Amino acid sequence: MGIIVNLDVMLAKRKMKLQDLAEAVGITVQNLSILKTGKAKAIRFSTLESICECLECQPGDILEFKKEMV
Repeated sequence: MGIIVNLDVMLAKRKMKLQDLAEAVGITVQNLSILKTGKAKAIRFSTLESICECLECQPGDILEFKKEMV
């Protein structure tokens, strides 16, 4: 499991579309979609900061750690 991205939850809470967030943050919808689906290998702190500022949330509202069962 590892890191879970709850971006879709925050978008729903803020009644915002992915495209609107992408425009506000200044990244492509495709890159934001990769992040949303959990396929991203990394995220810049500046991007995370912009997302949090736009969604008025904390990084922990978007990212969650789930320990993998062995």
